[in-house]
Amino acid sequence: MQFTRFFFPSLRNEFIFNCRTKLKPTYHTWHEKVANVLPNNVDNNSDVFKENADKMNILVENLENLINKIVLGGGEAARKRHLERDKLLPRNRISRLLDNGSPFLELSQLAGYKLYTDEIPAGGIITGIGCVKGVECMIVANDSTVKGGTYYPITVKKHLRAQEIARENRLPCIYLVDSGGANLPQQAEVFPDRDHFGRIFFNQAAMSSEGISQIAVVMGSCTAGGAYVPAMADESIIVAKQGTIFLAGPPLVKAATGEVISAEELGGADLHCRISGVTDHYASNDEHALQTARKIVETLNLSKKPDLLIKKPEEPLYSASELGGIVGDNLRKSFDVKNVIARIVDGSRFEEFKELYGTTLITGFAHLYGYPVGIVANNGILFSESALKGAHFIELCAQRGIPLIFLQNITGFMVGSSAEAGGIAKNGAKMVTAVSCAKVPKLTVIIGGSFGAGNYGMCGRAYSPRFLWMWPNARISVMGGEQAASVLAQIRKEAEAKKKKGETWSMEEEEKFKKPIRERFEVEGHPYFSSARLWDDGIINPADTRKVLGLALSATLNAPIEKTRFVKKIIRFKSDAKDEDIEKTEKKITELGGKITGKTTITGKTLMVTLPAGTITTFDADSHVDGIEDDAVVTTQ
Repeated sequence: MQFTRFFFPSLRNEFIFNCRTKLKPTYHTWHEKVANVLPNNVDNNSDVFKENADKMNILVENLENLINKIVLGGGEAARKRHLERDKLLPRNRISRLLDNGSPFLELSQLAGYKLYTDEIPAGGIITGIGCVKGVECMIVANDSTVKGGTYYPITVKKHLRAQEIARENRLPCIYLVDSGGANLPQQAEVFPDRDHFGRIFFNQAAMSSEGISQIAVVMGSCTAGGAYVPAMADESIIVAKQGTIFLAGPPLVKAATGEVISAEELGGADLHCRISGVTDHYASNDEHALQTARKIVETLNLSKKPDLLIKKPEEPLYSASELGGIVGDNLRKSFDVKNVIARIVDGSRFEEFKELYGTTLITGFAHLYGYPVGIVANNGILFSESALKGAHFIELCAQRGIPLIFLQNITGFMVGSSAEAGGIAKNGAKMVTAVSCAKVPKLTVIIGGSFGAGNYGMCGRAYSPRFLWMWPNARISVMGGEQAASVLAQIRKEAEAKKKKGETWSMEEEEKFKKPIRERFEVEGHPYFSSARLWDDGIINPADTRKVLGLALSATLNAPIEKTRFVKKIIRFKSDAKDEDIEKTEKKITELGGKITGKTTITGKTLMVTLPAGTITTFDADSHVDGIEDDAVVTTQ
C-alpha cells in the first residue's frame, strides 16, 4: 500500500477556523506545560522489544508478500491477453484516474483468499477511496483477468461493501466496468437473495436519489444484469471497439431468436452513443475514457465542509515503526495501549478522561491530522467500572459530534460470581447501547485480540463502524481456542459420565478431543480468514495505522455528522426523596450529556430532561449507578 500524499487540513481550513472564532488562536508557554503529552515508556533496545519487533516484522513481510501476489490479478496468460487487446490493467486504470501522486486507500485486498477451489485474487474486483480532481471518490474496478471479471459471492459482497461505505460517507462512485456478469456455476449464491447481485443496482438508484453521483466507465464486457451498472449511472462513458453493453450476448441472441450478430453491432460504443442513447460519452481508448471521467467529477460541484474545528496537523513525537516492537505477536503478553496511542495521534497529545477510574479502558480526546477524535482503547479486561466509563465517554463524543476511534485488544467482559453480582451484564449492556446509538463516525482497529462480547462493546463489525481494520497479529473469535476446547470438553465429559455411570476420561482422551477444536479456532480466528470473508476492511501494517485512519477519517467527513437522537424523559421521585438525591440526579444528567428542561414540585418531585438515546439504561432505577438514587423512577415520555 503506497501513501504519497494526503488530503488533510489546508491553510484554507485554518482560515475558515479563524473566521468562525473571529479570533486568531493565541498560544502561551504555559499552554505547552499543561498539554498532556504522552511519555515515551518504550525501551527499543530491550530484548523484549527486539523480539516483538522481529516477530511482527515476519507477520508484516508475509502479508506484503501475499498482497504483492494478489495485486497481479489473474494469471500471466490472462494478463497477456488483456494487454494484447490494448486495454490497461485494472490497477493502471485506477492510477490514471486518480490525481497525480495522491493515495489510494484500497479495501479488502484479501477478499476471497482460500475461499474457493479457484483462486480469486482480491475477489475479482478492486475497491478503494482516492481523489479525483480533489474529490474523494469510491472506485470500483472489475478485474477481467480474474475469471473474466465474473461475480463470485465474495465479489458481490465486496462490491456491496464499497457501496455501503460510499453511501454512509457520501462519496461519489466511479465504476470501471469490465465484467462478464454473474458467475453461472455460483448462481445460487449470487443471484436471488436480498444482498446478492441485484442489490448493486438498488444501491445505485438509492444513492443517485440522495445526490451521491454514480459514474460508469464501460471498458469491456457489460453483460446481462451487469448492463444496468452504466444504464443506472448518472453519466456513463464507453470505450470504442472495446466496451459492450447488452442484456443478452450474441450466443444467447442466436439461441433465442436465430439472429446472428457481432458483440460490437449488438451493444458497442457506436450503437449506444449514436442510436440507443444508453451511454453519454464516447471514448477512443482507456486513457480517453479515464480523462473524461475526471472531467465529469470536476462538474459535480462538490465541496467538503467538515463539521469540526480543525487544528494544524502535527506528527507524533514517537515513530510509528516502533509499534511492532511494543505489541509483538503474543496475545498473552500485555502492553500499555497508551504507547500505541502516542504513536498515532498529533503531537502524541492525549487528554485522558476518567484517568483514575475503570483503568482497564483508556478513554480520551486527541487530534488526528488536525481533526478532533475521541479514543476508546483496551488496556485489559472490561469490568463494570470500565464499561460505565466507556459508555459515558462515548455519549460525550456523540453529544459533541466528535468522531470515535476504537483500538481493540479485548478478551471480553469480566466473568464470575463477583462480576455478576456487581451487574456486569447490565453495565456491559450500557456500553454496547452507547456504541450502538452514537451517530458520529466510528473507526475500529483490532490491534490484538477481539473476543466475545468485548468485540461488541468495542464497536465490532456488527455495530457499523465506518471502517474496521486489523493488524496481522490480531485474532477474532467468540472465545479463545483453549477456552472453547475446555468448555466443550467439560460438556462432553459430563455427558459421558452420565452414560458410563461415573467413568472419567483419561488425560490422553481429553487432549485428543481438544486438539482439533484448538486448531479450528486458530484457523478461523486468523486475520486472513477474517479478511477473506470481509469481516473487516483490510489488514494493515501497524506502522501505517495513523495514515490509514487519517485517510478513512477524511473520507467520513464528506458526510455531515449526524446528531445522536436525544430522548425526552420524566424522572419522578417518591414524596420522601431528599433534596440531595435530586441534586445528585441533576449532576448525573449533566455528566451524561443531558439537559434539564423543567422541574415541578406541585404533584411530587419531578424532573423533565433530555438525554442521548444511548443513556436510557443508565437511568434504570435498578442500575445503582453512582449519583442515581434507587427512589428515582424513570419513564419515557
